[in-house]
Amino acid sequence: MTPTDFSPKEIRTQAQRRRTFAVISHPDAGKSTLTEALALHARVIGQAGATHGKAGRRSTVSDWMKMEQDRGISISSAALQFEYRDTVINLIDTPGHADFSEDTYRVLSSVDLTIMLVDAAKGLETQTMKLFDVCKHREIPIITVINKWDRPGIDALELMDEIVQRTGMVPTPLTWPVGQSGDFRGVLNREDGTYTKFTRTDGGATIAGEETMDAEAAEELEGDAWTNAVDESDLLELEDQNYDEESFLAGRTTPVMFASAVLNFGVHKILDTLVDIAPPAHARIDVDGNPREVDAPFSGFVFKVQAGMDSNHRDRLAYVRVCSGVFERGMVVTHAATGKPFATKYAQQVFGRDREVIDTAFPGDVVGLVNASALRVGDSLYLDEPVSFPPIPSFSPEHFMVIRAKDSSKYKQFRRGIEQLDHEGVIQVLRSDLRGDQAPVLGAVGPMQFEVAEDRMQNEFNAPCTLERLAYTIARRTVQEDIPTLARERSVEVLQRSDGTLLALFSDRWRLQGVEREHPNLTLEPLVVT
Repeated sequence: MTPTDFSPKEIRTQAQRRRTFAVISHPDAGKSTLTEALALHARVIGQAGATHGKAGRRSTVSDWMKMEQDRGISISSAALQFEYRDTVINLIDTPGHADFSEDTYRVLSSVDLTIMLVDAAKGLETQTMKLFDVCKHREIPIITVINKWDRPGIDALELMDEIVQRTGMVPTPLTWPVGQSGDFRGVLNREDGTYTKFTRTDGGATIAGEETMDAEAAEELEGDAWTNAVDESDLLELEDQNYDEESFLAGRTTPVMFASAVLNFGVHKILDTLVDIAPPAHARIDVDGNPREVDAPFSGFVFKVQAGMDSNHRDRLAYVRVCSGVFERGMVVTHAATGKPFATKYAQQVFGRDREVIDTAFPGDVVGLVNASALRVGDSLYLDEPVSFPPIPSFSPEHFMVIRAKDSSKYKQFRRGIEQLDHEGVIQVLRSDLRGDQAPVLGAVGPMQFEVAEDRMQNEFNAPCTLERLAYTIARRTVQEDIPTLARERSVEVLQRSDGTLLALFSDRWRLQGVEREHPNLTLEPLVVT
C-alpha cells in the first residue's frame, strides 16, 4: 500500500486508536518502574526489571544507557510502543533528573497527554511542578497517579488538598485507596462502588493478582479500612470531585489513581484509563497557528535525536512524531528547514533499545529514522502539502565548561563527537574566534550533562577529553552590534551557539545588572522556554 491507498476515514480510525503520552515526575518517584509495569501488564514483556530498590534492580527496558543502569536513573528518553485492548500505546519515558529537563521538555512537545507521577510520601516536588507548568502552558491534559502507596506517606485527603493548592486543578479520583499508605490492600472504584483487592507477587516482578467484589463483600473482608475509604470517597462526592471529561480535557481537573508500580498494584487501572479517557491523536497546530488535521497528507516533527544506542552499528536515530497522514517506509518527504527531499529508507519501531523495521505508521505513532544525519531536534517533515510545526526552544544554560581533547592525534574523533552531541541536543556547544574549534565551550542546564558528554566522548567516540569549569552562571541573548561593548566588560564573554544565537555569558546576576545599568540600550534577552 502507498499512503494514497488509505482513505481519510481509515486514517482517522487509526488515529483514534492511538494514545501518545509521557510520564513526568520528580527524580526517584518511579517513572521507569511504572513504564516497565505498564509494559508488563500489556503483556509485551514477561518480567518487570525493577526489584526492591535501585541497588537490586535489573536494567529496565527503557533505561538502556550504561550510566542509567549503573546509577538507577533515567537520563535519556525512550519510546515504547505496544498494543492493549485494540489500542496502540505510544509511551515516552522521560528523564527524571532535573539536569536533563531540556530533554523532557522536548518529549512534552510530542505527546497528547501526561501522567503526573507523585510520590505518596513526598507529594508534589520541585521538578514535578516545573514540568507541570510546561504541561499547563502547552494545554496538555494531565492524569495524576499517586505512586508508592505501599509505603508510609501523606494522608490521601491531604494529597488532594495539595494538588488543588499548588496546581489549581481539581483532583477527581477514579480510585480511592483501601488501607492507609503503607498498608495498601486495594482500591475503591468510585464509578461503581466496587472493591479491587490486590495480592502481592514475589518482588513485584510479575502481574499482581486482582479480585473485584461488591461493597458488601468488601466491608466484610476489610472492615474499618473499607468503611473509611467509603467515607472519604463520600466527602469527595460532596465537594463534586467527580470525573468530568470536558473539564479534564480543558485542564481544569485531573483524574487521580492510587498505585504501587513496584508491586504492580493499580497498573491495570492506569492502562484501562488511558484507553477509556486519554485523548487520541488529533490535529496539531502548525507554526502559523493552523490545525494540521490527522487525515491531511503525511507530516511529522523530530523531537529527539539519539546516537550510541547500538554499539554494533554506530548509527543515529531521529525520533519523529507522526502528526498527520500515513508514514510509509521508503517514502520521500520534504525537510521543511531546507526544502530538500529526504528519503526514509531505514525506518524502525522502537521498544527501548530494541528495534524492528516498520513499514507504516499513523498519527500519534513515533518512528525512528536511522542515520538521519540531516535532521535536528525541532525539524518538520511533510509530504505534498507544506507545513512547519513550532520549533522547540532551548533552555538557558547555567553551567559552562571548556572541553579539550586529551590527545591531539585524536582531534578528528574529538570534533566528530562534539558535533554529534550538539546535533542530538545532549549539550549546547558554544564557540568564538578567540577560543577556536579546539576548545569549544559546553553549556548545560545541569552539571550531570557534562558527565554524559565526557563519558560518550571517551567510550563512544574514542576521544578522551578534559573539562575546565568557567565562572559563568547566566546567559542572555544578544546581537552582533553589541559584541564590542560587551567585550570590554569584565566577567563577560560572548559566544555563538551552533544555531547562530549569540549568547552573552555573565559571572552572576549582579554583574548582569551592573552591565544593564551602564548600558541600558544593549540587547540582553532572557532565553525563556515557552
